Amino acid sequence: MKPAATIYLMSTILIIDDEQDILDLLSYNLKKEGFSILTAKDGGNGKEMAKKSSPDLIILDLMLPVIDGLELCRFLKKEPKTALIPIIMLTARGQESDKVIGLETGADDYVTKPFGLKEITARIRALLRRTKKETSDIHNYGVLSVDLASHEVKVGGKPVILSPLEFRLLKFFITHQERVYDRDQLLDLVWGSDSFVEPRTVDVHIRRLREKIETEGGRLIKTVRGAGYRFSVE
Repeated sequence: MKPAATIYLMSTILIIDDEQDILDLLSYNLKKEGFSILTAKDGGNGKEMAKKSSPDLIILDLMLPVIDGLELCRFLKKEPKTALIPIIMLTARGQESDKVIGLETGADDYVTKPFGLKEITARIRALLRRTKKETSDIHNYGVLSVDLASHEVKVGGKPVILSPLEFRLLKFFITHQERVYDRDQLLDLVWGSDSFVEPRTVDVHIRRLREKIETEGGRLIKTVRGAGYRFSVE
């Protein structure tokens, strides 16, 4: 069996915390476990580093200068480039309401200070395993096959050419199944909050995507009247 350090050697973790002791403690111990570490001491720098480096996982403190953790988490989960990066919210707050707010904002896990190094390392590994499976496995839906790692799409064994935007849209739906998203949400999460396009653009791209990937066997991207769109295999 490969040691843990070998398995996670290529995984980069961005730690955003304004306490130097926490940064030093986590950096030292996670490097020993084989992770590559980036650090930021405020939400502004953390935001830029996340966008620039696209880390495999982010450890994010709730109480930060410049941009607080909740606001930063909300931003990162809306940006297409960072939306799928798992986030562990790290904070001294331990009340149930704080945890709920953090998770509803988009955090994937929540750890309170003081924390055990074994616990947070185990949570990191669990999230990375889950994310790797979600983003690297080949997904099969009847005659449709999608490899999210290589960007290969096939219908009935034949390659299908998607535009970069069409693939991002398909990938988003595959990794967010069964939930309904309206046009504005899809524009923010797939096109990006800085894009200035009409909401009806979503309808056009979904129609084109359907024409390329769907067959007489059934519709995967379903229209929910008055609400939006949902990816469902049912």
